[in-house]
Amino acid sequence: MTRTTPLADTRNIGILAHIDAGKTTTTERILFTTGITYKIGEVDEGTAVMDWMAQEQERGITITSAATTCYWNHHRINIIDTPGHVDFTAEVERSLRVLDGAVVILCGVGGVEPQSETVWRQADKYRVPRIAFINKMDRVGADPEHAVAMIRSRLGAYPLPIQVPLGREDSFQGVADLVEMQVYDWGRQVTGMEFEKRTIGEAEEAEFRARRVEMIEALAEADEQLLEVYLSGAEILPADIKAALRRATLAGRCVPVLYGASFRNKGVQPLLNAIVDYLPSPADIPPVEGFHPKTHHREIRRPSDDEPFSALVFKLQNDPFLGALAYFRVYSGKAKAGTAFYNSNKDDEERPGKFLEMHSNKRREVKELFTGDIAAMGTMKPVSTGDTFCAKNRPVILEAIRFPEPVISAVLEPRTRAEHVKLQTALAKLTKEDPTLRVTQDPNTGQTLIYGMGELHLEILTDRLSREFGLRVNMGRPQVAYKETILRAAEGEGVVDRPIAGKPQYARIRLAVEPLGRQAGFVFENRLKSGILPDVYAAPVEDGVREALDFGQLAGFPMTDLKVTLKEADHREDETTEAAFKIAASAAFKTAAVKAVPVLLEPIARLEVIAPEEYLGDVVGDLNARRGAIDNVEARSGARVIHALAPLAEMFGYATVLRTLTQGRGVFTMEFHAYEAVPPQIMEQIVARIEGRVSYDNEGRT
Repeated sequence: MTRTTPLADTRNIGILAHIDAGKTTTTERILFTTGITYKIGEVDEGTAVMDWMAQEQERGITITSAATTCYWNHHRINIIDTPGHVDFTAEVERSLRVLDGAVVILCGVGGVEPQSETVWRQADKYRVPRIAFINKMDRVGADPEHAVAMIRSRLGAYPLPIQVPLGREDSFQGVADLVEMQVYDWGRQVTGMEFEKRTIGEAEEAEFRARRVEMIEALAEADEQLLEVYLSGAEILPADIKAALRRATLAGRCVPVLYGASFRNKGVQPLLNAIVDYLPSPADIPPVEGFHPKTHHREIRRPSDDEPFSALVFKLQNDPFLGALAYFRVYSGKAKAGTAFYNSNKDDEERPGKFLEMHSNKRREVKELFTGDIAAMGTMKPVSTGDTFCAKNRPVILEAIRFPEPVISAVLEPRTRAEHVKLQTALAKLTKEDPTLRVTQDPNTGQTLIYGMGELHLEILTDRLSREFGLRVNMGRPQVAYKETILRAAEGEGVVDRPIAGKPQYARIRLAVEPLGRQAGFVFENRLKSGILPDVYAAPVEDGVREALDFGQLAGFPMTDLKVTLKEADHREDETTEAAFKIAASAAFKTAAVKAVPVLLEPIARLEVIAPEEYLGDVVGDLNARRGAIDNVEARSGARVIHALAPLAEMFGYATVLRTLTQGRGVFTMEFHAYEAVPPQIMEQIVARIEGRVSYDNEGRT
């Protein structure tokens, strides 16, 4: 089998947006326009192809990322439609890790909304080139100029409109393409299935020529080659502009901006043209880097079918017929079905009988994969998100995907004792599928605790347990997932000098702990001189500390943002074991942590509240009562937009309160911002609720 689409004509893109910006609607129109579907799926009707889960169809939101493939102008476009709700931001994270470009959908009314900022930052982290599509130009209050200004001010990007919208709100009927100087006119059609493509007329030419000059001048600032042509006075052709736009977009120096109304199918065809013209192919992406699993030497894989095979697993999904499905992106080389390749993270071989090209929850079998392909396969082996598939004779481990920490928890109990084992099995499958779900057992009560990204996240989990596994569970009221840290440096010693399992055991450890900045995590350093501690005991020391981190000394919450330094260690030739050092390290850390003044950290949420002006005082007053901090208040479309930070613990049930305060007219969005220290008085109240724990004041007194 040979490659059917050249690598340079392949596009791996994601569709990103704030919730309700029209992301899935746009994707559905793309599928219809490219001939993949014969009927347009509608989110509101629960018929969207890409929202295939029952929960997605019922709620009208995207929960899990879905992959599909379409073709346009002889180009193959692999699309991943991602969720817009903040609770499922991990789906965006893993998708961006394996994509080459992205289309960011912005609402023509709301502009850059909170989750828009989040996905933009995620795309920045992975250096993903993107274009912006300002949607809902047919809605009341559509303000494209304001949306473009927000891209510049809020996102710190360089937006470059390459179209001019023809009308807005009810009068929106098309766009003028400034590159080709052509008009796409849908008129007053409701469906938007037909449009007129024509050259800009004489009456419009002067205005659009001026706009074109402005676009060229702005583009010349971002592209030196075009600047030279511009300064020379030579005629600038559409091909020159397209080439410059592509270079500037790929380099991240500009973001082409387009307009449309996806629900009316207006603007989709020009958007597809822009995807092909301006977003990168796998050949445009720099080589991926990794390391050799044995030597740890740097390894490079270039985007070519002739390179050794390498691929990254970015998603796992439980299929009722095939079992575990592993989604992966091929970065180099090619692979044939039935031929073995190597999982370098697990030191194990895979021999897939077939590969699957996914179309949402449907699939097409393929026999061979090439560089740039996104595919799935069934596996019976222990595969995890972030694993690398590669050639065994040229092994490599690619950089894994980092996921955000969960911020809320809840107690989960089966209705009957007989279902306990079944529940644990189901949770094991779901946590493997979703890396932001965590499951632990409370050491005091034995209860099952689940951790997630928000109330909706946990609600969807219980729904899936019922629908997919036949488990009716009771979930307790969601609680904030607090963490603990320390305020000052301290030292602690741990000694084991007693028989264990009938054998004498000895180990002595002295550790120092010190606080780090927020979001720093955990750092371990071994300062022992070479030869003092045999290498075989070094890892158990760190393992013992890491286990102790899981249960803080203040209230039993995980500890973070601290450094542990191994300063002293003592052993006896015939009486020391790895287990003894592990126990001693844990004891030393606990002693030091108590001395270091442990404090609680709580998740802080970033809020955007939109309410009519007459209710502004009531809304602000309520946020202040919730320990909220108001950043700013701005006017937007006859309402007031409040930007604030507030503790997540104070925001449970806020949707109901806001509706009451604004007579049902207020709306809000919320996303995780950072962990910050809990005020002492509040901390005392939280600790007091933890049975069997002592509480500390700010000076470390009990």
